[in-house]
Amino acid sequence: MAVKIPLAWLQLVRYKIRSLVAIAGISFIVILTFMQLGFQDALYSSATAVHRNLLGDIFLVSSQYKSLTAIQSFSETRLYQALGFDGVDSVSPVYMGFAKLKNPDNGEKYSIYVIGFQPGKPIMNLPEVEQNIDRIKIPDIILYDRNSRPEFGDIAFKFEHEKTEPIIEIFPFNSLTGYRVRVGGLFSLGASFGVDGNLIASDSTFFRIFPNTRPLDMIDIGAITLKPGVDPQKIVETLRQSLPNDVLIFTHEGFINFEKQYWATRTPIGFILNLMLSMAAVVGVVIVYQILYSNISTQLVAYATLKAIGYANNYLLNVVFQQAFILAVFSYIPGFMISWWLSDIAMKATRLPIMMTVHNTVLVIVSTILMCMTSGAFAINKLRSTDPADIF
Repeated sequence: MAVKIPLAWLQLVRYKIRSLVAIAGISFIVILTFMQLGFQDALYSSATAVHRNLLGDIFLVSSQYKSLTAIQSFSETRLYQALGFDGVDSVSPVYMGFAKLKNPDNGEKYSIYVIGFQPGKPIMNLPEVEQNIDRIKIPDIILYDRNSRPEFGDIAFKFEHEKTEPIIEIFPFNSLTGYRVRVGGLFSLGASFGVDGNLIASDSTFFRIFPNTRPLDMIDIGAITLKPGVDPQKIVETLRQSLPNDVLIFTHEGFINFEKQYWATRTPIGFILNLMLSMAAVVGVVIVYQILYSNISTQLVAYATLKAIGYANNYLLNVVFQQAFILAVFSYIPGFMISWWLSDIAMKATRLPIMMTVHNTVLVIVSTILMCMTSGAFAINKLRSTDPADIF
């Protein structure tokens, strides 16, 4: 039984060089889209890594809060006022601030994020933090994020492989006097677009690192744990009606979404990534349109002949859409493979979670097909209006 080869395929393979150039052009758009989505996901994932690993059902922050990189302190009194409401089980204050860590190897100072809390009330949902909670109860012992950027030196390597506890010096901003602490353990959190590395300390060690920078009763985040079966949203509404308006109150998911919204709409990087995704889609449509329009123009006589012998417009339009689909699929495969390789390189270079997710994989293949089909819809206007008599 003879196999019928689609006309769309035959037309593409007849002009091999042109088709390969077309595939290369569309593959570039696929790569661009994958990388933009990867950076966008990395932006949101890294910016909310601390939020996602905080233990608690409800969180209090200052009414001036914008993001963790621009955090404002508020009175601890608000947190303990919340403890008096029905359904609230316990509260935990969290302290956060930027400092400069002196690279033990070359003496250079780089910005690092310090997170402090009462070790008797663990606040981070990280197994390594839980395992080392007794270590940070000792004064001047901290935990170091092994996924911090390499500018801080080989602190994690010395701890893990040389079995030493490195002594590091931390400088509060606008201070020439550093404070020495010892690395008593490691954890994995990771850098973000606003943070290059992280340290975890007890509240007492935190205030030794940042002496006289704030009153002791000022905190940065208040974590509230509810009793089993209590609806967090109802408690949030109650607290919003009862507490003064100098604090913002969120559920855990709301706290994460607030941070995402800030980075998506109120920072240049969020705007740029969204703009680049839109531009990639527009450029992709234009490129595929030019390719399909050129194919139609080159083979206009062939299409006119098919019309003259009785083939309807719908058949010919279907041929164009088939070409668009073939180009989309054959362009996606190399684009996906190259994107996977580039994502791995970018992740190692930046220490950001730039990964090829299943969601993005499906999203890009669907958007590539839609992009090519849209281009085909524009390109067939010339074919639809073609009159065989005019051609001959």
